[in-house]
Amino acid sequence: MGGEASRRNGRKGGRPKGSVTQGTLDKLAARELVRQQVTAALAPMIRAQIAHAQGIGHLYVRDKTGKFTKIENQAQVDELLRTGTEEKDYWIFTKDPSVQAFTDLLNRAIDKPAESVTVEHHGDVAFRWLRKNER
Repeated sequence: MGGEASRRNGRKGGRPKGSVTQGTLDKLAARELVRQQVTAALAPMIRAQIAHAQGIGHLYVRDKTGKFTKIENQAQVDELLRTGTEEKDYWIFTKDPSVQAFTDLLNRAIDKPAESVTVEHHGDVAFRWLRKNER
């Protein structure tokens, strides 16, 4: 009944204007946590996205059991070169460049190109500014 009395006195019921619900506060906190973690890992993710746009290469070497093992880092490549490569069996596999990754990188680096819109019309076209209360 208190809500009805407040509305009768000219006040609106419900949450005060500008207040934020606990659900909204939780969502904002989660978004900030994700933003901080993504920002902290940004450099390697950008390098990976650039590599994806260029095409990704993988190097495998066959071990003594006959199983191919993926070479994961530069230290492993250096070790292969240091120990000799004559009697080792290799497999190099390359994934095609990603046009989508390339487009996304360009859009983020130099802005997305403006999209043009063509409007067909017959006769005159008139534009008029509306006041807020006319909408």
